[in-house]
Amino acid sequence: METMAKDGAAQEATVTPNKDVSEDNLKGYTVIYVLGGPGSGKSTQCAKIATYFGFCHLSVGDLLEAEVETRSEYGKMIEDCKKEGKLVPSDLVVKLLQQAMQRSQNKKFVIDGFPRNEENRAAAESFMKIEPDFVLFLDCSEEEMKRRLLNRNQGRVDDNISTIQKRLKVYFECTLPVINYYSAEGNVRKIDAERSPEEVFEAIKDVFFELKEKHGETRMTL
Repeated sequence: METMAKDGAAQEATVTPNKDVSEDNLKGYTVIYVLGGPGSGKSTQCAKIATYFGFCHLSVGDLLEAEVETRSEYGKMIEDCKKEGKLVPSDLVVKLLQQAMQRSQNKKFVIDGFPRNEENRAAAESFMKIEPDFVLFLDCSEEEMKRRLLNRNQGRVDDNISTIQKRLKVYFECTLPVINYYSAEGNVRKIDAERSPEEVFEAIKDVFFELKEKHGETRMTL
């Protein structure tokens, strides 16, 4: 279970992910993690992947936002974490992700913004028996991420310079080590995300064509 950042009060969720999601339940699933800093374009590219390649796009951010809107106890916890730029407890994140995968009729998932830290990764492996086919890493400089976040003006509680700085700090301290972990296993596909969305997606297509060929599919089946 993940606690809050060291400089904040420790909080823990009491949600326990279902342990009945075994390897048999997930047999034949294709799972791609899409990681990158805030503002690197994860949601934009995941939406394109879902449309073009027929994946189910699961956004951890959207799942958390949906829980916030329920005004539940966990929704309030999530909202407080976002305001502080902190990570939501791993067991709660995995629970919401698990429920979304169980509701889907698809067996191909592109998961946006997960795992954000080592505890997320360990929780997914422990409770859901998930090992990604690969990790798509959208590489973007800190300066460009800040520029994009400040310009998007979506009225989100985490779109202000103070919270952006906190989110970037969490990314570099918590998420980047996860990317490095998978990179050491040779399971990361790095994409230059500072280009236009269209150029980034063209590069992503090549990565997914390789995946389809690995699974015995051809480009003619798209």
